[in-house]
Formats: sequence, structure tokens, C-alpha cells
Amino acid sequence: MVGASKMLCDLHYVGAAAGTVCTPRQRYSDGPDAIDNITDWGLKQFQAQFEKGEKKSKRRITKDDIFHYVYGVLHDPVYRETYAINLKREFPRIPFYPDFRAWAEWGKRLMELHIGYESVKPWALKRHDQPSSDADPIPKLKADKDNGIIILDSHTTLSGIPAAAWDYRLGNRSGLEWVLDQYKEKKPKDPTIAAKFNTYRFKDYKEKVIDLLSRVTRVSVETMEIVSAMKAAKRE
Repeated sequence: MVGASKMLCDLHYVGAAAGTVCTPRQRYSDGPDAIDNITDWGLKQFQAQFEKGEKKSKRRITKDDIFHYVYGVLHDPVYRETYAINLKREFPRIPFYPDFRAWAEWGKRLMELHIGYESVKPWALKRHDQPSSDADPIPKLKADKDNGIIILDSHTTLSGIPAAAWDYRLGNRSGLEWVLDQYKEKKPKDPTIAAKFNTYRFKDYKEKVIDLLSRVTRVSVETMEIVSAMKAAKRE
């Protein structure tokens, strides 16, 4: 899987058994000055490949463009399927696709969506609140993909989730399922911790989760729209 973050990620960003590889746009050494992680040599390779025969008035390829291009290519379903075995064993090798600008723009938009997922326009999910005899709603946080429904608790369900939203997967589950899993109530095994420090209750975060699910739905649907457009792109 591939993702983007504006924060430093730890080694187990995607799970306890996973080793995360971070490729930042810039890095720092001993001093306050940033070190460019895209070399001048790399920039020249892209400019030589894609600026041949172009008029000087055209916008030159920049290192930021290359960063976005790579992020776009790493989401290409054709690339991921063709080199699936290689990607499990070694660092990705980036091909030169004919339309550099298209892939750079796709990558830039994907990066904006994935980094800014908490601020995108919420998807208009339908909320259904049912009366219940429970003093406190019983948390469920379950997904019904076939019917486009999320059951939050014994009071509330969300519907109107597009099928494409489940197709955006981060590893072995969709983005929506990651949210549901992270907000479930889980009792610690240690009895002392369970008795003294297990203070999390889903009901305290319910409204936040509803808002987050609506935004992640937007991110998921728009990501899959871009990925779908990638499938039709020329690669030779």
C-alpha cells in the first residue's frame, strides 16, 4: 500500500507486523537547512525525457512535479498488478509514462486528498436514528457493504455509502473499515489497566466518527475515480 502524510510516520504506521518505508520530499541532517531528496541528476532525467522538443515558454518540470508523478504512478492499478511480485521484494522502480503532466496532476490531487482527509467536503451520508430502550447505545461499528450501510450503535446507522467507497483499500481493508476498527471499544487484557485506565467510550466520539466517515467516503470515492481514469491512460 502507499499513503501520504504531513507528519513523521513510525515504523509500524500500517500495522504491528509491517515495516513502513518513508520517502520524504526533504530531509534534515545536523543543521536547520532542508536537504532535497530529489537529486539534480534525477530532475535532469525527467526533463530530458519529457521536455524534448518543447518550446521554452512551456512550464519546466520541477522536483515537486516529480514527487507528485511518483505518487500517481504508485497508485496505478496496471503498474501494481504487473509488478506485484517485485513490489513485495524490492523498492519500486518508476517508469516514464508518455503524459507526465497527467500523472503528476493525478498524484498531486491524490496527495491532497490523502493528507487533507479531515478537511475535504463531507459526503452526504444519510443518518438514521432509531428510538431504543437502551439507556446508552450499544456500540457496534459494523459495515454492511452489500447494502451500503454502517451500523454505528443500537441507535444509529448511516446509509448511502457508494460501492466505490469500499474499493479504496489500505492494505487488507478499506479506509472506512480502518476508521470503524480504530474507534471500537476494546477491553485491555491486563486487569489493572482495564480497571483503572480503560476510560474510552465510543459514545463520547460518535459525532466525530460520523463526520470522519463522511469525509473518508469522499476521499475514497474521488480516489477510485482517479484510479479508474488511470486504467485508460497510455503507457507506451
